[in-house]
Amino acid sequence: MAYSHILVGTNPARPIVRRISPTDLYQSLARGIDDFTAMPSHAVFLCIVYPLLGMFLIAMTLGHSMLPLAFPIAAGFALIGPLAAIGLYELSRRREAGLDTSSSHALDVLHSPSLGAIVALGMLLMAIFLIWLAVAEAIYVGNFGYAAPASLGQFAEQVFHTSAGWTLIVVGTGVGFLFAVLALSISAISFPLLLDRDVGAAVALLTSIRVVVENPMTMALWGLIVATLLFIGSIPFFLGLTVVMPVLGHATWHLYRRAVEPDPNPREDYRPRERVPRSAADFPAALFPTRR
Repeated sequence: MAYSHILVGTNPARPIVRRISPTDLYQSLARGIDDFTAMPSHAVFLCIVYPLLGMFLIAMTLGHSMLPLAFPIAAGFALIGPLAAIGLYELSRRREAGLDTSSSHALDVLHSPSLGAIVALGMLLMAIFLIWLAVAEAIYVGNFGYAAPASLGQFAEQVFHTSAGWTLIVVGTGVGFLFAVLALSISAISFPLLLDRDVGAAVALLTSIRVVVENPMTMALWGLIVATLLFIGSIPFFLGLTVVMPVLGHATWHLYRRAVEPDPNPREDYRPRERVPRSAADFPAALFPTRR
């Protein structure tokens, strides 16, 4: 039963997908910027881990044989971005509903009825990210062998001044594009959908694919916008992501609202269970869950 709930949830209504246009993308970005300016401190706090993690991973590659994976790691962040921004979707959802948007509510996703499905989809994205790194390493080995570059300068010389290097760039970019299309298709609106409705991981994934299939050119433009902004945000040692990630995260929630019809039977808003105040006089009865 638990596995069934993770896959299909409890909401029997099949989400209805809309046709959207580039105007919807620009308006979603505008709403995302508006959310960011209304909640900047929360968003920066939530996303500061993202650039720090990026700098840490890249620093590791610079001193070890993993140097060829530096760019695939940075580029692969786009694959797991939808999961990293889930707290931002929650804040946008609450602001839209007129609820309190203090930073602690970003963790309300831990009390979502769809938490199991969110975790399952997150694990799928992480698996895609790891597979991408394995494929990227295989492409490098296929062109340069198993010997690691002795320095950053030698690595740059190999990549930009040899035929094998340009083969690496072309093939790596092409394969990376396919991974990006896969990740976009299954996660474009799936996480916001799961926060809004208890539909299960399978339904959320398929609905996201349906949105892409129904709006191929518009969603391709959205993917280009996301990739461009992430690239710009990554240039100054990933620090720009503290702004780019919040804006994209909030905008993704509003894109979901435009791409999927509202639920005709919305559920009650989920809330964390309240903690009952206890005093020293409650000990040892407070140790037992049946006693208050």
